[in-house]
Amino acid sequence: MATTWIDTHCHLDAAEFDADRSAVLTRAQAAGVGLQVLPAVAAFNFDTVRALAHAQGLAYALGIHPLYVMQAADEDLDRLAQALRDARDDPRLVAVGEIGLDFFVPGIDPARQERFYLAQLKLAREAGLPVILHVRRSADGLLKGLRRIGAAGGIAHAFNGSEAQALQFVERGFALGFGGAMTFERALQIRRLATALPAQALVLETDAPDIPPQWLYRTAAQRAAGASSRNEPGELPRIAETLAALRGWTLAQTAAITAANACAALPRLRPLLAGAAPPA
Repeated sequence: MATTWIDTHCHLDAAEFDADRSAVLTRAQAAGVGLQVLPAVAAFNFDTVRALAHAQGLAYALGIHPLYVMQAADEDLDRLAQALRDARDDPRLVAVGEIGLDFFVPGIDPARQERFYLAQLKLAREAGLPVILHVRRSADGLLKGLRRIGAAGGIAHAFNGSEAQALQFVERGFALGFGGAMTFERALQIRRLATALPAQALVLETDAPDIPPQWLYRTAAQRAAGASSRNEPGELPRIAETLAALRGWTLAQTAAITAANACAALPRLRPLLAGAAPPA
């Protein structure tokens, strides 16, 4: 019996998919990607990811992304709290996310980021949900918040910190997300992590439409000329080939291990995976 791949991080609601979302979903299903997690990024798309997850048999998370905190109102934290209460019994709500810290993009107040991050950790704790973390030059700050507030585990998305930092997340019940960046031979740190970390720490993601794998990458000049570099969930099995090669696993082993890890990190995925349509 074929194992269903889980894309643990996909922004299927993004405008880049408006023209052909149904075709994207069909390609994903044909590739064996039977389950996707759709994280919200701000209050404006809470309803969108929830409706899309229900319409397509997927999973979703609710949260305010660090790159959106400057345009978010303080009251959006109250809106998130209410949305989590309203969806308390929704089996497709699997996490609070995408939340976290981003110290790479300039102009985003670190103090405001931290306030939103800590507040959302508290909401996740109150809801009994794991979290999906945005980690960009911020692993130590995220870990500090986890030590202070706690969390029921989750996923550190697109992780690119040190091995020591990675292991601290693993010790706290987190899995680490690996995707298109891992397919680049020059991504030495990410590939080292994918090779060296405990097997139970690894989950797969696309972050579609972002973080395209090597075969979809286009230079800035190519994009300016109209070339597309859109990533999509159907690319996940091919991305997984890189992880399989790094670990010495078969593709079947890679699918089974990463799906089990995703369900351990986000426990509400397990019954959804059991009910997912088999690969076409």
